[in-house]
Amino acid sequence: MGISDVIPVPVAIDEEIEKWTIWGRPVADVWFTTTEKIHQIIQMGPIKNILNWGRKNSLWFLMQPMGCCGVEMLVFGCPHYDCDRFGIIPRATPRQADVMIISGYITRKYLPAIKNLWEQMLEPKWCIAVGECAISGGPFYDSYNIIQNTSDFFPIDVYVPGCPPRPEQFIKGFVELQEKIKQRKDKRGY
Repeated sequence: MGISDVIPVPVAIDEEIEKWTIWGRPVADVWFTTTEKIHQIIQMGPIKNILNWGRKNSLWFLMQPMGCCGVEMLVFGCPHYDCDRFGIIPRATPRQADVMIISGYITRKYLPAIKNLWEQMLEPKWCIAVGECAISGGPFYDSYNIIQNTSDFFPIDVYVPGCPPRPEQFIKGFVELQEKIKQRKDKRGY
């Protein structure tokens, strides 16, 4: 199919445009294409690097402070540490967030609610486990109602150890996540 079949252009221009290529493919295939072909073009070109640059520099995290790690997370968002300068902005709704911070303990009663929040987040999304309670149960390791290993329920991209971790460690965890996004080495290959 030529360009003149869709757009009224002179035949000479149509023949010239037929010679043009984008990444080794005819321009007509790129202009008049399906969603699958567009995704293939994005995967093979530098557009993917531009998208990842934008994603890594605008991480919006879901605020759900739990326990003592939650207090440190709130301090991380305050002016002294100023997470906004890194493009890390707290959000109160899962539909606007792309990073879930699991901070502190998760009880068995709260697990369905936090899973629901995870499912409401749009792709691409990432998950950070913060504090010993979120990573391994912490001091509540033997408790019957605390989830011991969050990686069984969520695809954790970055672990931030500490009990509770300092706000500087939150920044370090986000910088590690930004590097993973830049290198395309996160859990889901974005």
